[in-house]
Amino acid sequence: MSDTMRAIEITEPGGPEVLKLTTRPVPQPAAGQVVIKVAYAGVNRPDALQRAGNYAPPAGASDLPGLEASGEVVAMGAGVDGLSLGDTVCALLPGGGYAEYVATPAAHCLPVPKGMGLKEAACLPETFFTVWSNVFQRGGLQAGERFLVHGGSSGIGTTAIQLAAHFGARVFATAGSEAKCQACRDLGAERAINYREEDFVEVMRAAGGANLILDMVGGEYLPRNVKALADDGRLVQIAFLQGPKVALNFAQVMMRRLTITGSTLRPQSDLAKARIADALRAQVWPLLDAGLVAPVMDSAFPLDEAAAAHARMESSGHIGKIVLKVGD
Repeated sequence: MSDTMRAIEITEPGGPEVLKLTTRPVPQPAAGQVVIKVAYAGVNRPDALQRAGNYAPPAGASDLPGLEASGEVVAMGAGVDGLSLGDTVCALLPGGGYAEYVATPAAHCLPVPKGMGLKEAACLPETFFTVWSNVFQRGGLQAGERFLVHGGSSGIGTTAIQLAAHFGARVFATAGSEAKCQACRDLGAERAINYREEDFVEVMRAAGGANLILDMVGGEYLPRNVKALADDGRLVQIAFLQGPKVALNFAQVMMRRLTITGSTLRPQSDLAKARIADALRAQVWPLLDAGLVAPVMDSAFPLDEAAAAHARMESSGHIGKIVLKVGD
């Protein structure tokens, strides 16, 4: 293993063009960590937020972008159990995925599902950790409930639709084109709402209201989400593409016994993420092994074209996940 590696760094806050190829030292594993030789790295909205200067890495994390990757375990720190050198894994990362090598807690690694390639496996951690923790653990989705996910054709959306449908919920999704709506229906949504042509509030109220909404839009969607919820409904907020500040009538929240909650994944403790990994290993990985659930792939870019991958993501033209091809 070389002492140095290729990596993509953020040269200054800005647009995709600030992502540049550089050379960095290969990271060394701390106690409880492994080093992964990266095959593919997932590209996610938080990477773009970090690039723009709006999502700083947590203390001690790499300043390089990249929150998920797949590849081979090539080094292990003290106290690592359950993994061996040469294992192929996918992993949730504190940062640093846009590089040939990355260090991450061993407890945040999961095996590559049976029959799945490393390209597809790189798409799993960020979205599956996010969806499982927010939809099922925080949001408490139950079979038979009406579940609305905004951005249904995104990486988060395509994952949420599949898992919610598999566990027996009635799934509704919003998307911005007929092609994206069809993708949502193909994955298990009983109703896909083209937000350019229909009002999701009216659709959900006609269906009886949403018991749970997963939203990453924010802004003017917040008061509309409250109107779209059924009594005793829950809104889980995970991002704010339209901004975090809006006027909201909390009398409705009180009178209709609504719950508004949310979370971000990256700042959570290593232990909290390890517990999510354990739940995924027990309840979701068997579905991936059996081919009952699978990531939806949009495109793959070479590592040195990370700027083009970000431009693709921010165009919102993609359906599913975008990855960077890092290894051979």
